[in-house]
Amino acid sequence: MSTAPTLNVVLVHGGFVDGSGWQGVYDALTADGFRVSIVQNPTQSLDGDVEATRQALDGLNGDAVLVGHSYGGVVISEAGTHNSVSALVYVAAFAPDKGESVNTLIANPAPGAPVPPILPPRNGYLYLDRDRFHASFAADLPAKQAAFMADSQVPWGVAALEGAVSDPAWRSKPSFYLVASDDQMIPPPAQRAMAERAGATVTEVAGSHSVYVSQPTAVAAFIKKASAR
Repeated sequence: MSTAPTLNVVLVHGGFVDGSGWQGVYDALTADGFRVSIVQNPTQSLDGDVEATRQALDGLNGDAVLVGHSYGGVVISEAGTHNSVSALVYVAAFAPDKGESVNTLIANPAPGAPVPPILPPRNGYLYLDRDRFHASFAADLPAKQAAFMADSQVPWGVAALEGAVSDPAWRSKPSFYLVASDDQMIPPPAQRAMAERAGATVTEVAGSHSVYVSQPTAVAAFIKKASAR
């Protein structure tokens, strides 16, 4: 694998949202000459989302930094063994080990930890409570923007949360982790613990779970650091 800077970046979104939230990060990276691809996960099953990500990687010329937000961290942990992946970047994301899934990682929250306002499943899909979306998912975004995100939620398949990682890529690839220190979806202590377990290079940004939307310049700068390792 080449030691030259990696100029391809593949961005993978998490649950309840689509790839459009990466617009600011995309703009910052492409302005610096990166070729950026954005995966549109179906978020119905982990296997399906991994396949969508690997398709994006297959279409690239050269190595890529693979970036995942939230549930997207599960996707990149499984898809990141792809030969073209030079580094992994977790942005307020799950970083599961072998056999772990979103369900296992959220099964025993620490006392006092924030509990995401996920509504009971509807026909096999999950949604966040619209009225609590702003505070839990996007507290550092304007209320109108958070309301739009709440009203344009992508149904998250229950099966996707059950999908377990078989061979976590962070065990064989360099990893980087951006902790959102004001996150009300994935508790910051849990983020730090996953980052430490993965041996990741860590930075912290004072932001909500939507830090990739609210602070795209900081997120892009961290991705650039991973590309230049």
